Amino acid sequence: MPMQVPLFRSARTVMPRLGFGTWPMQGAECQAAVESAIGLGYRHIDTAEMYGNEAAVGAGLRASGVAREALYLTTKVWWDKPDGASFRAAFEACLARLATPYVDLLLVHWPSPQLRLESVLEAQAKILAEGLAKAVGVANFPLALLRRAVEAKIAPIACLQVEHHVFLGQQKLLAYCQAQDLVLTSYTPVAKGAVLQDATVTRIAAKHGATPGQVALAWLLGMANVAAIPKAASPARQAENLKSVELTLDEEDRAALAALPKNRRMVNPGFAPQWDG
Repeated sequence: MPMQVPLFRSARTVMPRLGFGTWPMQGAECQAAVESAIGLGYRHIDTAEMYGNEAAVGAGLRASGVAREALYLTTKVWWDKPDGASFRAAFEACLARLATPYVDLLLVHWPSPQLRLESVLEAQAKILAEGLAKAVGVANFPLALLRRAVEAKIAPIACLQVEHHVFLGQQKLLAYCQAQDLVLTSYTPVAKGAVLQDATVTRIAAKHGATPGQVALAWLLGMANVAAIPKAASPARQAENLKSVELTLDEEDRAALAALPKNRRMVNPGFAPQWDG
């Protein structure tokens, strides 16, 4: 029987807290990985326009045999669509590639220097009203811009997706998300494998008979309002990540992980915003 993943529930969305990330897989590898993940029990699948794999993700969803309404599908529109009209056109192309009538969550992938925030939020609100997305949100927004998006009250922001792991704490963003009842979806949750070399993480893993990746994921899933979307191509690694939902870290473990430096960013492209802005 597939493993049951706990849910985050708010007035704006109900999201499985452990999801499946698909970047940078493409083509047949991506489709097979999505099918495998769903077969193991994942119900939350994350993709994006920029990943170039939406068609493969959609094919994997259909081939899985699991009803569309039982799956939670996120996609994201790239940062070069900074206004409502271009955002809407790009999203319609996403739906066509995914070959699905709706997505469960639609995000702005990155903020652009040219971003017309209110225009994009109006497009998201219209997409939501038409039932083409069940929820909307943003990714890679620093706190000031996230606050602007939420406080504009144009579209009901449900989620912030951002890099978040044992080496990058995101405490200010997390506190705001918790206060506003948003879900913070953590990408790169095992820090691109860096947890495998960390003495603190590996010591805690040995203590529990777990893997370092499971410890890193359990640390995130032990926080209120946090979801995580690890990528894993192989069924064995997918199953390993999924078992993190059964791992409970004790107070000593959590204190040791909290004490790790929290300023190690793995994803910081040239077009990234000022993170402290």
